[in-house]
Amino acid sequence: MEQHQKRTWAEIDLGALDHNYRTLRAMLPAGCRFLGVVKANAYGHGSLAVARRLEQLGADYLAVACIDEAAELRVSGITAPILVLGPTPIPLAAEPVRLRLTQSVGDLESAKALSEAAQAEGRPVKIHVKVDTGMSRLGFVCDEAHMADTVEQIAAVCALPGLEAEGIFTHFSDADSSEEFTMLQFTRFLDLLEALKGRGITFAIRHCAASSATLKFPCTHLDMVRPGLALYGHYPDPSCEGLDGPGLQPVMRLCTRVAAVRTVPAGSYVSYGRTARLEKETRLAVLPIGYADGFFRVLSNQGAVSIHGVSRPIVGRVCMDLSMVDAGEDVQVGDVATVYGPEQPVEEAAALAGTIPYELLSAVSRRVPRIYRG
Repeated sequence: MEQHQKRTWAEIDLGALDHNYRTLRAMLPAGCRFLGVVKANAYGHGSLAVARRLEQLGADYLAVACIDEAAELRVSGITAPILVLGPTPIPLAAEPVRLRLTQSVGDLESAKALSEAAQAEGRPVKIHVKVDTGMSRLGFVCDEAHMADTVEQIAAVCALPGLEAEGIFTHFSDADSSEEFTMLQFTRFLDLLEALKGRGITFAIRHCAASSATLKFPCTHLDMVRPGLALYGHYPDPSCEGLDGPGLQPVMRLCTRVAAVRTVPAGSYVSYGRTARLEKETRLAVLPIGYADGFFRVLSNQGAVSIHGVSRPIVGRVCMDLSMVDAGEDVQVGDVATVYGPEQPVEEAAALAGTIPYELLSAVSRRVPRIYRG
């Protein structure tokens, strides 16, 4: 038995990552860049290992959510261009300059702070202008009522010293479900680009397609795409399946090892809150995985794991560090249980939890060791 597999671990198949990268890249038009999203610890897969692999594969860009995630990659030797998608606090405006990052900019105030920092450091900093075409989260508001004002503000940003306005981007809010609203956002984005071009302002990299749009709307690929979930082998929604040729391969298999098997009498309550009562004498397998590992408590009494290829239902509430499942007649101490994997898809657990695969994958905690294959 391998030491690091005695409790709970996540197997990360880098060969599957390679396959997904090449599959997605093959969908792109000539010259279209590929940005690999490695924020949130690479959706739970381990940001440093994934970033290194994507560098080797030839990804043009990486993306993180915040300055701390970017710094972790830089100090670990990642040299690829890194886009910080989220805002960097004004007091930390010098950090993107020092770390040679590309910073997203969605308001004039933060752009001015970044400009001042770049001048103080004596080095320009690349920026990607963030445009809000309908997400209502971050960026310069870009709709029919605000177009003229947004053009003026972005022109002011691009004129600031020390800033190299390399890119401009937006984010679709409903590409999973609504083609109509996605095309409205895309049209707004194109209209803004045309208005800026009329002012003599153009960008080398225009991008708006995350996983869903990369798979479903080729017209939105432009100069770069930003696959996240799809890169890790999962579809943002069922309508995307079958659209990518050879098919995507899940990169993560979350596993745990049976710590104990106990025969519990009929009528016994199981776990906290007595939410489960055994109708008959039952063999229960105790698994050393719980919500502190990212195994959601909401899966209590409804989720399952796979042992010997058989789905084993969770009995009682998921605890912080442990969970109990029905062991049947064949499960023994030391057997491996697949929590998420091909035989126990994370999509099924997400549906039971009333959420999306993104949340379950990124919630796998850092105390769970990642074991890299391939």
